[in-house]
Amino acid sequence: MRVLLIGANGYIGRFVADRLLADPAVQLTALGRGDDADVRFDLATGSPGALTRFLDAVHPGVVVNCAGATRGGARELTRHNTVAVATVCEALRRSGCGARLVQVGCSAEYGPSQSGSSTAEDAVPRPGGPYGVSKLAATELVLGSGLDAVVLRVFSPAGPGTPAGSPLGRLAEAMRRAMQSGDGELRLGGLGAQRDFIDVRDVARAVHAASLSAAQGVINIGSGRAVRLRDAAATLARVAGYGGALHELDGPPGALRPTIGHPRTETVGHRVDSLGHHRTDSLGHHRPEPLGIRGDRADVEHAAPVAYPYPDGCGSWQQADVRTARDRLGWRPRIALEESLADIWMEAACRI
Repeated sequence: MRVLLIGANGYIGRFVADRLLADPAVQLTALGRGDDADVRFDLATGSPGALTRFLDAVHPGVVVNCAGATRGGARELTRHNTVAVATVCEALRRSGCGARLVQVGCSAEYGPSQSGSSTAEDAVPRPGGPYGVSKLAATELVLGSGLDAVVLRVFSPAGPGTPAGSPLGRLAEAMRRAMQSGDGELRLGGLGAQRDFIDVRDVARAVHAASLSAAQGVINIGSGRAVRLRDAAATLARVAGYGGALHELDGPPGALRPTIGHPRTETVGHRVDSLGHHRTDSLGHHRPEPLGIRGDRADVEHAAPVAYPYPDGCGSWQQADVRTARDRLGWRPRIALEESLADIWMEAACRI
């Protein structure tokens, strides 16, 4: 089976490439903007005709699209997430290769959901921001293309390679700095949001399974379990061997709640960068940062509260209903969050 992979250098794309290369039945060709791509092509500016000629020459059986943008204004997001997918769909319609399309979507397409609920594929999407809107528009293009196509709506990927600017990556970096400097307290804000974390290697397995299957439509890829970010922080502290106290700042200014860890008598006297800004990975997934502050009480009392550490328009709760992936792809998540966090910590601890 010849597979054309778009976005092989992205966070998810790298693991998809590894998974496909491990299959002796797969012949992989990478298309992208980087110099290390087998074929250089920019979906955001390239024409469908040029891509069609390449498809006819390579004649792939499957096209996997892991590319996209997460940062920028509505115009840029539309160009990279929507227009680019329109180019892929139009090129596939014109081509005689008859390739199957596996599009990597995002849970931000759903928007806010009720706390305690599991979001199934038949939920009405109500994205809460331009990123989710641009990804949802791409999904609608794929579903309306008439192609043999499936969209995998990936929830919150984690594990090795997690961007340092992501919520979990930033937690690990703040903890590394605290341990390096001997700080006995780590004060963090925005830990109340709950997200469905799924290891990126499990995502790659799902993409591989979708490439081989006949499933069409939208399929959720997640763990099926929402985890509060403060609980993920506690697990990260345990795997890192951090013995200090983790304090949470999710209330109004001046509210300091010790929630995680074992308090010690040391004090700290400097501040970690504030988080809560949009960050990007090259997967097409929104990777913002949580608020994170380390400092004395005066600093804490003047810190602006942040409603959600994930300004992805999805509110305080996301949890996937993953029964469709089980039934139609034969896929289940295998890697526990603790292992994903251990890998994130290993990479953070090796930074100089």
